[in-house]
Amino acid sequence: MIDPKRFCDILGRQGVKFYTGVPDSLLNDFCLYLERTFSSDQHIITANEGNAIALAAGYHVATGTIPFVYMQNSGIGNAVNPLVSLTYKKVYAIPMILLIGWRGAPEVSDWAHHKKQGELTPTLLDDLEIPYRIVDNDQVDIEDLSSWATKTARELSSPVAIVARKGVFALSEKFDFNQLVQKYSLSREDAIGIIVDTLPNSTLYVATTGRATRELFEIRNQRGEGHEHDFLNVGAMGHASSIATGLAIAQKNRLVVCLDGDASAIMHMGSMATIGAIKRSNLLHVVLNNGVHESVGGQTSAGYAINMTMLAESLGYKTVKKPIETKDELVFKLEE
Repeated sequence: MIDPKRFCDILGRQGVKFYTGVPDSLLNDFCLYLERTFSSDQHIITANEGNAIALAAGYHVATGTIPFVYMQNSGIGNAVNPLVSLTYKKVYAIPMILLIGWRGAPEVSDWAHHKKQGELTPTLLDDLEIPYRIVDNDQVDIEDLSSWATKTARELSSPVAIVARKGVFALSEKFDFNQLVQKYSLSREDAIGIIVDTLPNSTLYVATTGRATRELFEIRNQRGEGHEHDFLNVGAMGHASSIATGLAIAQKNRLVVCLDGDASAIMHMGSMATIGAIKRSNLLHVVLNNGVHESVGGQTSAGYAINMTMLAESLGYKTVKKPIETKDELVFKLEE
């Protein structure tokens, strides 16, 4: 694995002072190093990749320095709009370095929802006219790589990309759950189990990207139940609530539950304004808030920094007024 400290030290000597992005499992150790090392004036985890591009652009406009943006390749779609209408050389010509974790790379075993994105990644960068280098292993000369990235971005006044394969910027994609500081005694898996136990058997579920989908799937298997009432949204992070809303509109006589995560809800939070405005009485939006991007490495989200229930209420939701912290509270609210 490339040493993240050495990489950042080299980038710093070449003028990179600001990092932003959305965590990725292939960049796990790099992302954790940024979070543990830099202040909020130097490093910010954003809601989505488009936000990161725009934030980096603003930093460049103010300082003239080259910012650094990291993401999984699945987030390129979120980044396309600001990349073509803000940073593009024929618009504002804003240089920055993109570090992209290459999930679904050809000839690498990966989940189905990563394969098409992996296949398209080089093509997308070509179409966006973003120069890039693919890093296959940790034997790369990072002095040369960093020099190429900063020099090319500066000379072209354009984003450039470093595309990283598995194992280059992370020793492990798995997160040590013992490191996770639990704010609430009620775990996500326990909460999902209680919800499934308490609500009618006819309830339809949409589970968000990451752990919630896996845990709902495992709960059904452990109980010998089928999965015909569950939509496991394995990709399309941030869109589970919209999928659930579509189901609720079409299935007016059935309760639809969205099992969302804090980082997922925050990623495309604008959908909550739409949901609050249309007020579907058969839609229950549950945000399982642990304050981190757990499935990609445990990096901090804004989940604990904001009041999700107050926010939802301001957007037109009927809410539980305050976070639910215990099993008894959850059962009571579900049975109301």
